[in-house]
This record gives sequence, C-alpha cells and structure tokens, in this order.
Amino acid sequence: MSVSIDDARLRAINDKYRIFNQLIDRESMEADDSSSFTFSAKDNLCTREFQARAGSKILEGYRPPFDATPVRKLREAGGLLLGKTNMDEFGFGTFSTNSGFDIPLNPFDTGRACGGSSGGAAAAAALIEGHVALGVSTGGSISAPASFCGVFGLTPTYGRVSRYGLIDYGNSLDKVGLLSRSMGDIKMFLPVISGSDPKDPTSCTQPRIQISQRKIKRLALPKEALANISPEVESTFRYALEKMSLELGIAVHEVSMPSLRFAMPAYYILATTEASTNLARYCGMRFGVPEKDVSQHFNDFFSGVRSECFGQEAKRRILLGTFCRMVGFRDKYYLKSLAVRQLITKEYRSVFDEHDLIVTPTMPFVAPKFDEIAKMRPLEMYSADFLTIPPNLTGLPHLSAPCGYVGPMPVGMQFVAPHWDESGLISMGEEWERVFQLKTPEVMQ
Repeated sequence: MSVSIDDARLRAINDKYRIFNQLIDRESMEADDSSSFTFSAKDNLCTREFQARAGSKILEGYRPPFDATPVRKLREAGGLLLGKTNMDEFGFGTFSTNSGFDIPLNPFDTGRACGGSSGGAAAAAALIEGHVALGVSTGGSISAPASFCGVFGLTPTYGRVSRYGLIDYGNSLDKVGLLSRSMGDIKMFLPVISGSDPKDPTSCTQPRIQISQRKIKRLALPKEALANISPEVESTFRYALEKMSLELGIAVHEVSMPSLRFAMPAYYILATTEASTNLARYCGMRFGVPEKDVSQHFNDFFSGVRSECFGQEAKRRILLGTFCRMVGFRDKYYLKSLAVRQLITKEYRSVFDEHDLIVTPTMPFVAPKFDEIAKMRPLEMYSADFLTIPPNLTGLPHLSAPCGYVGPMPVGMQFVAPHWDESGLISMGEEWERVFQLKTPEVMQ
C-alpha cells in the first residue's frame, strides 16, 4: 500500500498553521511511492535530510549525518518523513511560543497556542489525516499539546524508546512518544519505535513490550489534581468520568496524593540543572553558530555566541540550573529534589496497588490566546504543567486523550500507568475512543 500526498495542500496547511519549520521537497514526495504512512519528527530529533535545530538559532546549519533511532525505525516500517515540526527552543516551554523560528497555531483557533513544547507535532497530528507525529516529553511536552489540539498523545515509560539521536533537554527526563488522531495508530507504531538500542544504554533494561487488550476497572483520581482547574475544564472532565462510569463500567475512586505538590519545584530544579549542563556544549566551537572573530579571548567568544543565539527562556533556565549546581547549593536543592522524586514514585506505586490507572485533567485550562500568554509571568507558565510534571518526573507512562470541548476548544484528560504498562494505557484509550465523539478541525480542501 502506498500513501498519496497532495503537496500543494500540505504546503497550504503549513502556511496557515506553521506546523513545520522544514518540509520534504516535492521531488522526494513524487519519487517515494512505496510509503504506507506519513510521519513527522520534532525538531530536536536528528534526521539525515533536514537540519536538527531543536527550535534554536544556535544550531542553525546543523545537518546530522544520521537518523535518530525512532525516526529510522519508522522509515524501516514504511513511513515517509514529511518534515520537522516547530517546538519551543530545546523544549523550554508550555505553549511553543519560545521558538527561534515559527510559532505553530492551534488547529481549532489560530489565535491560540498549540501547547508545548511539541506544539507543531500535535498540530500535525490534528490536521493531517492518517498522520503520526514523533514528539518528545520532558515535563509534559506531549500531553500538553495533545490536550490543546484535541489528539491522543502517549508518553512511554522512561527508557522504553531509544533516545539516540535526540538533542537532550534533561537526560533523566526525556522520552520520545507519539501523537495521533487515532489510538489505532499509536497502538500500531509504539511497538515499532520501542525496544532496546545498544546506542542508548537507558533503553537496554526494559522488558519486552506486549500490547494486549484488557478491561480497565478501577481508576484513581487524586483530589489534589482538581485544585486550580478552570471551572469549564473541571465540569468537562467530570462529565467524561460520568460517561466512563455509565458506558464503560469503570469505577473512579478519589484518593489523596499529598506529595504531588512537591513535584513542580523538584522537576524544575532537576530539569534546569540537566539543561544547563547539556547547553554548555553550544559555544560556537564544535556545536553552535561560530563567531567570526576568532582572535577574541575564549570567554568573550563563547559569551558572544550564547548571548546572541540563545532565547530568553533558554538563558533563564541556564541561570537557574547553574545556580542549583553551585557549591553550597547542590545538597540544598539538587539532592533534595532527587529524594522528592523517589517519594513521589513510592506514592504512585501505593495507589497502583489498588487501581489500574490514575486519571486527572491534562491541563488546567483550554489553549490560551497569544495575548493572554504575553501577560503571563514565567512562574505562571511553569505552574500550568502541574498535572503533567509528576508522571514525567517519575518516568511513568501516560496518555492524554480528548475528553470534551469548551466551545470549539478541546479538553484533555490524562491517564497514568505503572512503569512498563503502556498496554493498560492503550486499552483505556481504545475503550474511551469507542464511546467518545472526536471532533477534528476544519481544514481547507
């Protein structure tokens, strides 16, 4: 089976919604008639024929000579890579507004954000029929845009999918996952991209992935998850839970998970610490756009490159992470955050002893307008991820699924499973998809 691509329509969609920062050329599309599906890759995944810039001007011109392992596996499965999707610079953001290139526009309302940092990936999944998008999540970068764009987004267990070829944000947090309109696509392609990879040691201890249908009977709802949720999102979420109970026979029990309130500060300490270390390599020598004047003192040379090419959010996170790694602060912040991570993991496990999955809203509000985002302080933006951060911090697999609409705008709910239990998430997603009426954005014909 071959896939048919209307080049003119694809480019018109991209002109309107700014999904891709790089698109496949027409000759390649016409030459490759053996592909059975299309996929896209987030800009921080390396691919042979495109630049890999991770949404940052500092990597302008970097063209990898190899494919990231998930990209290579999808190609080998018969996929045609359409392009690289827009994202927040190095994954630093909740709304994909921190890009060094284009900012993707929400498929349901172009005056609103797609979510971040995999905003372009979620928009591609929503707008292109039969398309599967590779996203990357550190603290919610698959779930947040999946919620805002009304698609399914699965973030696997940390280590399930090889990170080889990924431009890292936080090495102990980054996970490659999938976004699609259909749970069937996620079920089909998750095993394709999963598996151990000798080029990524974190992927080499995983158990074999086994996707089998099973009945989900008991869900846990942490009462802490409903604090600071907009009334519209809460009512939509509760209506979805009622529908689940009545039509699927799934029991929802409210539980308490008090340690969740520590997840956000612990996450931002760990994530920025790792980010500041990873970004140290972008100094204009081996990586990064070089300064033309090579006669400068090395401090001036490095500072010039980084000052000019890093965006404001990247600089903020470098400063935060460097502070947390300083002598005298490492024990106070970094090591304490590692202990918090273990505490939250233990609390999750105790809940899973009596429940199949944990359910929460995905985001506390629908996709905000760009003028609303412009008025937000950094702490307000960080706080928007308080529901998606805990499973990412603990490396647990999770799925964001559309659960309703506020006006035209989608609302997502998030299911969290025990480590390595992606099968439970897929079972839940397929059951929900069967009774939920998914709306797709109106796209030009």
